[in-house]
Amino acid sequence: MPVETPLLAPRDAETYADWFACLAEPMRVRLLHAIAVAGREVTVGALTERLGISQSTCSHHLRKLADVGFVHLRKEGTATLVSVNQACCTGLPHAADAVMGMLAPRPCCPTEPPPGVTVRALDPDDWPDVRRIYAEGLATGHAGFETEVPDRRTLDRTWLPEHRWVAEEGGRVLGWAAARPVPGYAGVAETALCVGADHRGRGVGTALIHRQVTAADAAGLWTLQTSLFPENRPAIALHRSAGFRTLGVRERIGQLDGVWHDTVFLERRRTDDH
Repeated sequence: MPVETPLLAPRDAETYADWFACLAEPMRVRLLHAIAVAGREVTVGALTERLGISQSTCSHHLRKLADVGFVHLRKEGTATLVSVNQACCTGLPHAADAVMGMLAPRPCCPTEPPPGVTVRALDPDDWPDVRRIYAEGLATGHAGFETEVPDRRTLDRTWLPEHRWVAEEGGRVLGWAAARPVPGYAGVAETALCVGADHRGRGVGTALIHRQVTAADAAGLWTLQTSLFPENRPAIALHRSAGFRTLGVRERIGQLDGVWHDTVFLERRRTDDH
């Protein structure tokens, strides 16, 4: 019998409604962004100059942001210093995920792979296909910061032996999924998944991620995490379908071909540990 997802508590709903109502004004969104990216306290005067608004307008919107806890205001002499409330960095994304149901236990994803596709453990003979598909993923420019496929010995040493999977059809490997331990965190693993260029959009990724997360649950891996480029929207949607939620965006975290990129950090907790 299906288990109904619990509704938001009235008190939480009121809090989130206050936050969203405050941010319904575009100037407050711009102000909050300017304060957050400054990374330090800024004066009201500096904000008015940067945004091209009057001091009275700036002060009015800052009071609204402070009332709901988005920013801190501090007087120093005749100046007012403004800083972002760091709790917003997790609280606001949490609110959005809670409202959209991303924090509640939910079905992982379809249990059946596409017709004719089998997901099985990676065999030693699969390594050439795995590295070929790895290269096809890197060729998209959205798979990560690596520019070369790691050699077999590196992957074999890095990936958890019991968490290596391939999707196969008619004896041909279509994609792979793997996990590696996160140093210092027992029961936490970082996941990766890649589907061959000619087999995307067929549900191969869904079949792989289903096997990946259900096997992780059964083996006692209570947290899975991954980092994806924001441009890789299909991969983000795939992981969300498997119960991953966005914890945050790491801005300008690394360079690829001389261009700075952000990454979206996602996490999945085993359902019975929520």
